[in-house]
Order: sequence, then structure tokens, then C-alpha cells
Amino acid sequence: MRLPLTLSFGEDVSLEPGNPPRVAGLLLFCVSLFAVFLLAACASRPETGYLTPVNLAGSQSTAHHVLVATTRARDSRPGTYFNGERAGALDFAQFTVDVPQQHVSGNIEWPSNAPGNPKKNFVVSDASYLDGDKEFIKNLNSQLALRPRGSRNVLLFVHGYNTMFAEGLYRLTQIVHDSRAPGVPVLFTWASRGKVGQYVYDTNSATIARDDLVHTIRLILASDADKVNIVAHSMGNWVTVEALRQIKISGKALAINRIGLVVLAAPDIDIDVFKSQMRSFGKPKKPFYIVISKDDKALRTSSFIAGGPARLGAEADTDELAALGAVVVDMTNVKANDSSHHGKFAELAELGPELGTVLAGGIGGTSEPENGGALQTIVTAPIVLLGGTVQITRAP
Repeated sequence: MRLPLTLSFGEDVSLEPGNPPRVAGLLLFCVSLFAVFLLAACASRPETGYLTPVNLAGSQSTAHHVLVATTRARDSRPGTYFNGERAGALDFAQFTVDVPQQHVSGNIEWPSNAPGNPKKNFVVSDASYLDGDKEFIKNLNSQLALRPRGSRNVLLFVHGYNTMFAEGLYRLTQIVHDSRAPGVPVLFTWASRGKVGQYVYDTNSATIARDDLVHTIRLILASDADKVNIVAHSMGNWVTVEALRQIKISGKALAINRIGLVVLAAPDIDIDVFKSQMRSFGKPKKPFYIVISKDDKALRTSSFIAGGPARLGAEADTDELAALGAVVVDMTNVKANDSSHHGKFAELAELGPELGTVLAGGIGGTSEPENGGALQTIVTAPIVLLGGTVQITRAP
């Protein structure tokens, strides 16, 4: 989700007899929302042509092989591959994405013009569609075979709302590059139209994609992978948690020892819905890691659009989430690289191989009981990193 403004909602409209309507807050919201649409329309987004393979001669860039499973429809325009419309069946592809030598951690160096300069920008050097499940697994196993036994892991990434195909592909590449993750990156990309005004369409697309995400997870576990780590962002958390819940109630359980980290970053989920989902799971043997930021402006807007309680990614009461079996990583005090403060999770990639230990609260933290709360077993570990203080809350 990419929202460049803070929306201030002001007062509610009063229509009580004898009181003039207080419309200032509503007017401000409408003006702000119009500005969001206007800026989104004018901004350069990588809709088409940005995935055209380029010549890398002399670029000294770093290549990453990324596999794709998607519910998006194919796009015949050159250098585009998939658009925001829904496909009738799960589709697959593979890309080699190259990161420039001068890359700054946490950023995506977007080309100003497609397809970009490999010395300065993220670019694609190879791309092709894959023909169904068997070719997907064959390609995945080929990549896994390049890694030593015991380290044949997969990183599955599920993007969020208002995300074009190229944006999801490049974000996963940035995470893999900055984290120096040895696993094979797999992007599960559902049919987001990449437009601010398509929130309801995107929500429905994410919901429709549940079965296909379940199928993708089972395909990965049918491969030679030792372990699969899952990272979901924004609305991608809705489809991810729903898919995992669907697996849980299906009676066809996954090999839990092959599921590694499950990171829910800035989750765009109604907090009450998530609590209900967690109760159906029961307290998981391996905790979900929920990355939140209480200053997330995009989730503030999402909550307004949904007309409901706070979204999970901006939830202030972390104790109850910890009691349900989650580890809450509060990045409120970490400086954001984006104006909406919705993409802070990408900065965690800088921690590299130490990420798992950090999420467990074990680097530089001093654990102490939470005072004054009813849940005395909850532990909060403050850790100084990424230029700020990250609070990690968990139940022992």
C-alpha cells in the first residue's frame, strides 16, 4: 500500500436538530482523499515495460532468481507479464532480478524510465512463464540443489494492497538481497490492481486467492525444501492467515517442523477478526511474529475505509496478542523510509542472518516483566537497532 499523505478525519458530522452540521473534518477527509487519488494517478508506477530483460554488461549487479506463483491474469504487453485482473487458475513464472552495486539497504532503486539502467536500477535480466505445478517444482528443486543440504530453504512473500506485479517482485528481491537470505525466494502475488481506489476489489481478490496460496504452500513442501519461511505484508496478511487457518481446519496438517518463521508485517486485518482466527488455531507451537507500527498512516486510513476497529498492524495492546501465541515486534520508534510509515518491515532485512535471533528477543535486549498489566507472564524486550528502539513482546 503506498499512500503519500496523512488523512485527518476531524469531527463527526452532526445532524441533530438545532445544530449546524460540523463538516470541517469530513471536508478535510474528502480533500485529502482526492489528493491521494490525484498523486497516485500522476506518480510514476511500474505498470508496463519495467520487466523487459536488459543487457547487464559492465553493471556488476547482483542477480537473484525469483519464482512466482500468481492469481493474476497474464498481460500481453512487452515487459509486463501480469496485470491486476484475476486469472481463472494459478499461474507460474520465473525471473532473474538484478540489484545495482550502489543499492541502498531498504530501498528499491526504481528506473525513471522502463526498463532501467542496471548500473543504477533494479532490472530484470531473464524472465519466462512456467507451465504448471510440475515445472514450478522442477525449477524450485533446481534452485534448492544449488544450496547445501540443511540450508535448502524457501522464503515465501505475500504482498499487500495497491501493489502492481513489478512492485511485489522487486520488494521481495530487496528483502532477499538486504537480508543475505540463502533461501530460494518465491513470490505469491494475488490480483491487486495497484490503485488506491480499488480497496474493495483488492480485498475480494485476496480472499479469492486463499485456496491458491494453500496449494502453493503445499507445492513448496512437496519439493526438496528443508524449510519454508513466510513473510506477508499489509493486506497480504489477510490471505496468509486465512490460508493457514484453512489448512488447520482441513485436517490435512502441514509438517510443522518444515514451517519456519511466519512474519505478519503491518497486517491490514481487523483486530477482532485476527483474534478470532488465532483462537481457532489455538496457541501455535511456533509463534507468529507480528510487526506493527502505531504511526502507520496507511492502516489508519484502512481502518477508516473499513469503518471498524483498529487494524492489527497498528494495534496498541500487544499483551493480548502475545497471550494468543504471537510475538509482537513494535517498530513505532524506528524511522520510516516511506511517508506512510507502512513499509518499515523492509528495514528488518538489514539484520540479515541475525533476524531470527532478534525476533526471539535475544540480541542486546534485557527482558523484564510487564508492570501493571493483568498478564504478568508477558515479557517485553527493548532492543536498540535500525536507528531506534524496537519493543519485542512475547509470552515465555
